[in-house]
This record gives sequence, C-alpha cells and structure tokens, in this order.
Amino acid sequence: MGSSAPLTDSELAPHVALAQEIARQLDGVVLGQEAAIREALMALMARGHVLLEGPPGTAKTLLVRALAVALGLRFRRIQFTPDLMPSDITGVSLLSGDRFVFREGPLFADLVLGDEINRAPAKTQAAMLEAMQERSVTVDGESHRLSDSFTVFATQNPIEFEGTYPLPEAELDRFLVKVILRWPSAEAEQGLLQRVLGGFDASNAASFGVRPVTDAQGLEALRQAVRRVRVEPSLVGYITALVRTTRDAPTITLGASPRASVALLTMAQASALLDGRTYVVPDDVKALAAPVLRHRVQVAPELELEGVTPDAAIASLAERVEAPRG
Repeated sequence: MGSSAPLTDSELAPHVALAQEIARQLDGVVLGQEAAIREALMALMARGHVLLEGPPGTAKTLLVRALAVALGLRFRRIQFTPDLMPSDITGVSLLSGDRFVFREGPLFADLVLGDEINRAPAKTQAAMLEAMQERSVTVDGESHRLSDSFTVFATQNPIEFEGTYPLPEAELDRFLVKVILRWPSAEAEQGLLQRVLGGFDASNAASFGVRPVTDAQGLEALRQAVRRVRVEPSLVGYITALVRTTRDAPTITLGASPRASVALLTMAQASALLDGRTYVVPDDVKALAAPVLRHRVQVAPELELEGVTPDAAIASLAERVEAPRG
C-alpha cells in the first residue's frame, strides 16, 4: 500500500497538481457547484462513498459522469425503484451448459451512481450496504470482489418523499460525506445556456469538454498520498472532541459514530492536499464538520419543527469545542 511516512514537499507537488487539474476539469462543465465538486473530489481521494442531495436538475448525475471521464474510470448508473431486487444490482448466476456462470451486475464498475437510492426496498439496501462496506458482493454463497476504485455516489431528492424508504442509519454511516447541491447563481445558469448553444449535451459525455487526466493507478497513488498528510496529535484530539460532542448535546437525539471521526480525519487530510499542504490545520476540520456529520446526526424533533437543521446544530456545537492553536 506504499509508504506510511509523512508526505514531503517534493512528493506533494505532483499530487496537488493532479488533484487541482481534476477539479479544474469539473469546474468547466459542472457550473456553479464549486463546493460540491470540491467535497465530492475529496471524498473520492479519501476512499469514501458520497451521498448527493439536491433538487432535480442541479447536475448530480453530470458531476459523477464528468468525474469518471476525468479519471478514466468505468461509470454505471442504477435507477433505484421500489421493485428493484438485489440481483438486479449485484448480478446473477446463470446455467451455461453443465455449470453456472456468474454475470456481473452494474455494481461491477468504478464509479456507480445510485439514482434516488431511497426508493430501493430493504433487501436491495442490504446488498448495497455489503458492497459499500466490504467492496464485494455475495451471490449464491460466493463472494465476488468489486473494483479497487469502486465508489458509490448515491442521490436523494429532498423534495419528493412518496414511494421512498428512509435509509437505515447503518447505511447512512457508510457514506463518507453528504454533499448538498444547490440552485446555481444567475451567472452560472447563463453560462450553462451558453454552453448548450455551443453544443453541450448532458446526455453525451463527448460534449462535456472533459479530458482524462489520470487512471485507476493515478487515483490510487493520490489516495495513498492523502493518507500520508500529517495530522498533529492536538488535531486528532480536536476531531475526537468535536464528534463526541454530538453524542451528549441536548439538541441531538442521535450522535455521530466513531466512523464519523475517521471520516473527518481522512477528509481533512484530503482537504490539506488539495490546498497544497502536507499537514492538516484546524480550518480543514471546521469546514468539513457539516458535510461529514450532517447525515449522521438527528436533530431533536421539537427543534426540527422550529426549523433547526443538522448543519445549524453542528455549527453551534463546533463553536463550543476549542480548536488547537499554533
């Protein structure tokens, strides 16, 4: 898996150049979603799955397709429906002559977009949970390994809830971050229209203007570099305190698990690398508290009725945890 020694400045440069070039490629096609692009890219660099939430038409699918093109990875899309069966996504064993042959399902790709994942029934959610956690699927008692680059980008529509199933807490906890895509600015929307007039077609990847800048091996090298970004003991303590605060706060009925602490740590490392640093600073942690924790905590019902969001509750708790200095 490579060296675990701290990343040096000379080793850092090519990784920063690659990560920033990927971000530039995406900025040119997914207009007005700079924060979402950054968070999704960092999650991929940190080897984590991503939950995407936003109204229809805010470029959730486009973001993942463009990312796959920039990384030279295989992309598959799964439309989740109430009648979707586990075998529809994992694959199935078919009789061929005198033996069974396994036919791979759409999970056997590098970047998998699960569209409206909260429409899938419990059995299919369980199959997704195994794939996300183990990076393998089990069919007819036999385990099949998924791609080393396998990453799930799942979408949720925050507006329409008819025919949906709430995602289990255990599955939500497997998503490294929850990325919010909001309506673009007027300037970005006008830019989109100009691109359409110039031949852009969201259904045709060839029209994106995105070029491959690396491959699966390059992504793996980037991931290994992220894990070598230095995190001082004081920052480890800060991350721990921040996550543990969610478990004792009266505003929160369900706090974040230790998996959230790991997620915040690795995302902070990815943030530092993307910004060209070999070390994490407190601002990395602060900026990522909401994306990492918002889907892992539950706000007290009485406060939720008053309009208190998970992001607001997390921001309030973060103010009570003193960041390390120096």
